[in-house]
Amino acid sequence: MITEPFMQRAFLAALLLAPLCGLLGVFVTARKMAFFSDTIAHGALAGIALGLWIGFTNLTIPMTIFSFIVAAAVLWLKQNTELLNDTIMALLLSGSVAVGIVVLSVLKGHRREINSYLFGDILAVEPADVWLAAGLFGVGCIIVFSRLNAFALITAHEDLAHVAGIHVRGLNLLFIMLLTVTVAVSIRLLGIILVTSLLVIPAASARNLSRNLRQQLIGSFIIGILGGIGGIVLSYELDAPCGPAIVLVCIACFLASMLLGKVRGSSNAPVFEK
Repeated sequence: MITEPFMQRAFLAALLLAPLCGLLGVFVTARKMAFFSDTIAHGALAGIALGLWIGFTNLTIPMTIFSFIVAAAVLWLKQNTELLNDTIMALLLSGSVAVGIVVLSVLKGHRREINSYLFGDILAVEPADVWLAAGLFGVGCIIVFSRLNAFALITAHEDLAHVAGIHVRGLNLLFIMLLTVTVAVSIRLLGIILVTSLLVIPAASARNLSRNLRQQLIGSFIIGILGGIGGIVLSYELDAPCGPAIVLVCIACFLASMLLGKVRGSSNAPVFEK
């Protein structure tokens, strides 16, 4: 299995993207941004459809561009309207999916490509995707760990972060940009429908076992790796789509963490307390 080039690329992509999603997921879950990441992921469908229509050979480019457009639209509507956050994201999610479906219905004949983006496909991971994942992993880890205290304070108490002299707006924008690119790139591995699960489930699993932020970051990082690698092995053995297999392994890790947390008598104290 590991000797096959497409499996090697899939394993490398999982080793790079799954732990990065786990790290970002700690802040995504704490800041209640799971619906935001889901909106970005579903917005990528329109980018894929438009990319096929224009004739892009690498659909990651239009997919990422349109994901950025959706993220920017969320921020603009939040600042310039009285709409609630969930209303804004539901509006953009449904609208971008509708655009994607209409364009795809006109194009026809791209069922295989669409299925691989919807559910994830280890065969779709190309060498360029691995290099992109490697660069994103490096940049993401540098951003998170170099500004860890600032991100933690913003997540725990944004007003206090302002008082402490932290450039809250700039760091929030940086985090959203990093999250958007990570979601767009991870779609190759997990698919549009399930990519948010790799942000949420490892972080939730680590929360069951953690008493502080660092423990949750480390736990989410490790569980992300276990879910990614285990899911690819399960996908290969069962000849099943990669995305759902990764999610099932992550859910198994979550259930195990619940049991282990109860055995240990975890206090489940807020991990962002100093």
